[in-house]
Amino acid sequence: MEADWNELHRIIVPPPDITSEPTPATTVAFDTQQELLWVGNEYGRITSFYGSELRRYTSFWAHPSQPRGDGEVKQVLFHDRGVVSVAPTSVHLSSRKGLTQWHIATKAMKNLSCMSYTGKGNAFVVVAGCQNLMLKIDIERGRIVEEIPTEYEYTMMKYSRYICAATITGSVNILDPDTLRIIKTLETPNSRICDMDARNNYLVTCGWVTRQQGTPMLASLANVYDLRTMMQLTPIPFAAGAAHVQMHPRMSTTCIIASHHGQLQVVDLMNSNTVNLRQANISSGFMSGLVLAPSGEAFALSDTSGSIHLWGSPLKVAFAEISNPIEFADPQESYPVIAVDDDVPLSTIGMPYYREQLLSAWTSTQLYEVGNPPAKIDPLILSDLRPSDIGSCARNPKKIRRNQAIKTRVVEIEDPSLAAPKFLSEKAREPENNQSPERRISDIQEAMVNAALNGSTKADVPIMYRNVEIKYSKFGVDDFDFEYYNKTQFSGLETHIANSYTNSLLQLLKFTPLVRNVALHHTATTCLYDTCLLCEMGFLFDMMEKAEGQSCQATNFLKTFSSIPEASNMGLLEENSHHTPLTAMLQAACRFLLEHSALDYRKVSPNTPEFNQILKISIERATQTRGWCDKCRRYQQLATRKSVRGVPDVLMINAAVSTAESKQYWAKPGWLPSEIGVIIENGKCFCFEGEDLRLHVERGMHDVKVYELVGIVADINSGEHQKSHLVSLINTSITDHGSGLRDNWHLFNDFLVRKVSKTDALHFAPSWKMPAVLAFQVVNGRHAVDDSWKDALDPNLLYIEYSINNRPPQNCQLLNPATEAPVAGSYVAIDTEFVALQQEEIEIKADGDREIVRPTRLGLARVSVLRGSGVDEGLPFINDYITITEPIVDYLTKWSGVQEGDLNSLHSSHNLVPLKVAYKKLWLLLNLGCIFIGHGLPKDFRTINIHVPKSQVLDTVDLFYIRARQRKLSLRFLAWYLLKEDIQQETHDSIEDARTALRLWRKFEEFRDAGVVDAMVEEVYREGKKWGYKPPGEAIGTAMMGRRERGRSTEASLGVPGFDAGRETPEILRGGSGPGTPVAKPRVVERRVGATTGEWESPAK
Repeated sequence: MEADWNELHRIIVPPPDITSEPTPATTVAFDTQQELLWVGNEYGRITSFYGSELRRYTSFWAHPSQPRGDGEVKQVLFHDRGVVSVAPTSVHLSSRKGLTQWHIATKAMKNLSCMSYTGKGNAFVVVAGCQNLMLKIDIERGRIVEEIPTEYEYTMMKYSRYICAATITGSVNILDPDTLRIIKTLETPNSRICDMDARNNYLVTCGWVTRQQGTPMLASLANVYDLRTMMQLTPIPFAAGAAHVQMHPRMSTTCIIASHHGQLQVVDLMNSNTVNLRQANISSGFMSGLVLAPSGEAFALSDTSGSIHLWGSPLKVAFAEISNPIEFADPQESYPVIAVDDDVPLSTIGMPYYREQLLSAWTSTQLYEVGNPPAKIDPLILSDLRPSDIGSCARNPKKIRRNQAIKTRVVEIEDPSLAAPKFLSEKAREPENNQSPERRISDIQEAMVNAALNGSTKADVPIMYRNVEIKYSKFGVDDFDFEYYNKTQFSGLETHIANSYTNSLLQLLKFTPLVRNVALHHTATTCLYDTCLLCEMGFLFDMMEKAEGQSCQATNFLKTFSSIPEASNMGLLEENSHHTPLTAMLQAACRFLLEHSALDYRKVSPNTPEFNQILKISIERATQTRGWCDKCRRYQQLATRKSVRGVPDVLMINAAVSTAESKQYWAKPGWLPSEIGVIIENGKCFCFEGEDLRLHVERGMHDVKVYELVGIVADINSGEHQKSHLVSLINTSITDHGSGLRDNWHLFNDFLVRKVSKTDALHFAPSWKMPAVLAFQVVNGRHAVDDSWKDALDPNLLYIEYSINNRPPQNCQLLNPATEAPVAGSYVAIDTEFVALQQEEIEIKADGDREIVRPTRLGLARVSVLRGSGVDEGLPFINDYITITEPIVDYLTKWSGVQEGDLNSLHSSHNLVPLKVAYKKLWLLLNLGCIFIGHGLPKDFRTINIHVPKSQVLDTVDLFYIRARQRKLSLRFLAWYLLKEDIQQETHDSIEDARTALRLWRKFEEFRDAGVVDAMVEEVYREGKKWGYKPPGEAIGTAMMGRRERGRSTEASLGVPGFDAGRETPEILRGGSGPGTPVAKPRVVERRVGATTGEWESPAK
């Protein structure tokens, strides 16, 4: 405390109403972020005062004081979102302007009195009091996350290295901030603590002691503790009786001690002989509180008469150490008085022009329906009406339950055409002669345009730009009709994967030819790095091109992206975003992806130009840093400007749209040019557009590099009830040279893809659509799609043994590159096994309906590929187990054959490979033109995250399928009936399943050569219906036991035991009637995929 410190200002705490007397303050606190002093009273009202003159800023009622009178404000803490206050029965968070953020009042809150943050991040606060529970509250979400039982009753809390909690008996418990467990209990000589403070490494307390007569009195010593050693230091004497104590925020060993009568003593904890005494003018009553400002330049006193005293230096007073500006109400503007009479023309009265949305534009949440429209009569009832004695009657369609009321308001607003598309399983059950037209996405747009939106402020957002969601049936995501949202030749990306906010950026990069070429050429090399994002981009781009409009998913790319530690540290993962705007996340992800891809490119091609020379942002900008100045002999701000020596062929530009002024620039039609020109001279950059660009190109005096706009990623704000999301708008004609169009713009809204006009694509609106990332490419790069990477494929990975645990593949013989090199048309049989990485999430509604929110997430665990022709037909050449770093929640051993430990490199007896190696082997076979044979392959390919064209797939599910029967047959049943083999007895084996599918295809070829395919398939379905589409396992098991013991298992040897067995012609070709009658009851095998009953069944393996 300096010599010129004195009382600067004094105010009276505002009374609860105009008829009441001033009320004393129950708590006083300085704001840590703004120049505000906050005061709470016994009626639950919190008031703030601004500056050294203590002018009133805000006042609001935070805690109800009626009817029990328990609204007294006990303590106030400060957060980025506002002010947290605690009363005996509630906890409240309001903004500094007084708007309520959340309010919590539960039965567990009986007599709260104190609170403290649990760490420096201020994400959680723990509240306690004279009760047997402590409550941990998430400030962002405004809810209780943990209840901690306690046997102590706490009166106050302070946070330093630990949470120091004073008990009602005079002791102080030191609590761990993470677990809230007691580390140490400090016993003080006080019977009750009246004040304490903890800062840096020290704790200072003061309180009451009991006289011999039994009456309490203030102790004449302030107790000091070292929180590092948990030991008591020399106490500080204070003869007047220590009632209040505060540690100085800047001087770590200095504190202020005060008495009830206003005597102040500034003392050093390490040298109690150094004392500075002052006397506060407490005219009436007693001093009830002392609080020191975070800056250390002021402190405030409160007394029982309702006054607040502000002390400090008249020359400099600041409350917060680093103060943020305070937003005040706009001053009321005075307008000139204009006489409205016949002599004043109306043209002199100006009309207002509004750039922002008016307050009168009420949101949908502020509107309330009045009345209830009558329910509409069901069309089925109207079509079945028959006249009767009184009116008409019809049969009850029984669509609702008895006494069930219909929300007629919702029925009236919602339009049937806005419903989601039918599931594929629902369409499969429809008769083939169904004449009802299928809904189209264009019909939804027309219905939305004509629908009454009842005051929605986002009515100007076209439906194509709004959020799209995947609905799940009991068959998972495979049953969703993605084609309903996309009728174009360009593939969309699905959204049910974590971090899919990058979908729009991936679309933009894919349609930039130079970026696409680099990614695919790099993928075709021998790169086997697990964290190579450039390879994963190449895999994804190739899959999207082969899909030709079918929906794709970036599972492997996002899994690799999420596994990179830098991405998590930079807050690029949704789980670590902490409410970061999507635009900022995407711009940071764009920079990270370009930099990481450049590193990946140099790992394999060190002698070629760097990838960041193609993708880096070429902008001339100045930065400021602090550096040492030899002339001034102190640190100064140094300005650094980068000199531009060249520009790349692709410009990825982050659009920093954050202010209202910048939003108005983008809202101006035609502000974003389709072409820009860049000239680099003497390290300086010059940009041109429009007529200036045309003139520079015609003159030819400078080397002008002309860029054209490839596309943009836009941030879409769909409305109050939908979160912000990202879309991409891309000129696909730059990549698609076959269209013949100069401009061919498409909207990519995840899996919704639709053609839009150039005007719509480049139109921006501050209320709902703003750009995030722009992509420009040199004009001579148009149509520069390079597919020569297919001729440079390196297939050597198929001919070598690769294992991370040094174990050779079992039951597997590698291909001979001289005689068995895969070529276009080569047949291979494939089967895969999976494990569960995340269980499905189910939401149970109030009416009991179950809705799948997120399906089970599977991970590839084993892949087996067999020769499909030649001398060694049926012999595996790939039998890899895949190492998985994520936690496995279920090995699905009954259906996968994979057991715990099989995927652990320390204990597994199988050869383990990374996912990328297994994936690249399949990718090489795909691009070499091999034809894949298997059973139920679409689900396998989807989980692997690879797209195989239909021309390269032979699926035995479809070969033996009659659409009218609406049931697909399992591999086990087909093997039992057609091959006379009983497979999958105890578990599944991918080699056995792939070999069985290969033999079924050969059997189908025999039927086709004999011209009896249709008759044979009908016979299979008749026999399947007889046995419930399950093989009679017990009877067949007894008959086949000998053959299984003679080497059926694929783990026995490299041979193919019994591969030629079971090729005898079925009964239908010999004129017989099929298999004989079994002697045992059919055995039903429970399946995880598909349904065991009903009309629809997913392909079972």
